Amino acid sequence: MTQAPVQKTMAASDWALLAILSIVWGGSFLFIGVAVRELPPLTIVAIRVATAASALLLVLKLMGENLPRSREAWTAFLGMSILNNVIPFTLIVWGQSHIASGLASILNATTPLFTVIVAHYLTADERLTGQKFAGVIVGFVGVAVMIGAAAFVALDTSILAQLAILGAALSYGFSGVFGRRFKTMGIPPLATATGQVTVSSALLLPAALLVDRPWTLAMPSTGAILSLAALGLVSTAFAYLIFFRLLARAGATNVGLVTFVIPVSAILLGVLILGETLAARHIVGMALIGAGLILIDGRLVTALNARFTGREPATRGNG
Repeated sequence: MTQAPVQKTMAASDWALLAILSIVWGGSFLFIGVAVRELPPLTIVAIRVATAASALLLVLKLMGENLPRSREAWTAFLGMSILNNVIPFTLIVWGQSHIASGLASILNATTPLFTVIVAHYLTADERLTGQKFAGVIVGFVGVAVMIGAAAFVALDTSILAQLAILGAALSYGFSGVFGRRFKTMGIPPLATATGQVTVSSALLLPAALLVDRPWTLAMPSTGAILSLAALGLVSTAFAYLIFFRLLARAGATNVGLVTFVIPVSAILLGVLILGETLAARHIVGMALIGAGLILIDGRLVTALNARFTGREPATRGNG
């Protein structure tokens, strides 16, 4: 299928949406951090997508829109639900059962590193340049610093949890590229968001019932219930409305930059509310990942180069 072209630069309104998206997704790590203390991962993920699906179906009805009925559309929803919900949500929640939310958000910030690689091989207009490649290398050095030398000795639970978050980031990288087809198919962002979480609910609810047997679990606290509600309504339903609109306008690589800002809010919330701390190597690793993302984005590098050479920066894409 021919993919729709994307704009290479982002307008001020796109940057505003990106900032909002970073805040609501940053909050998701806090909400998960609260809920995972009382509930198993699959139950959390199933409730998250079911809540989001219910909210988005209601919004879709109020807006007078309908979900497409073609097999092609629902096949695409299935693929997007697996890549953008089922795999990453489950891996992140399981990972946060064993590591701090701030650390999880930093590792999740590697999404653009994976996205530029996936986009290079699977798209025609988001190619990997030398500068982007350098950014990927620097970013993954940061990941290696964060995980530490212990990974080469033994794969303990903490390291496996960190690898799970990286697996989620890789899945998000594929989903960012896969999701571009919805614009070509003429499916609006609201219908896309609703379709994918609806399919995700159909996949995850039976799995949670079978594996976790939630009726045998203790009643969660008010804090956990409110966190689940916020996770589904704010960090999923509302977030995906923004995500798919940005994806259609700015492309997978640009939208992937949201994960650069997410750790800031996630770390602050984790420290202030959950009492979490980060080791020195995590801060160093985050700085290296940030440097890699700056190289991938390219805007700051271009602006600095123009300042020192006295030339006006040309209108260009990332990297």
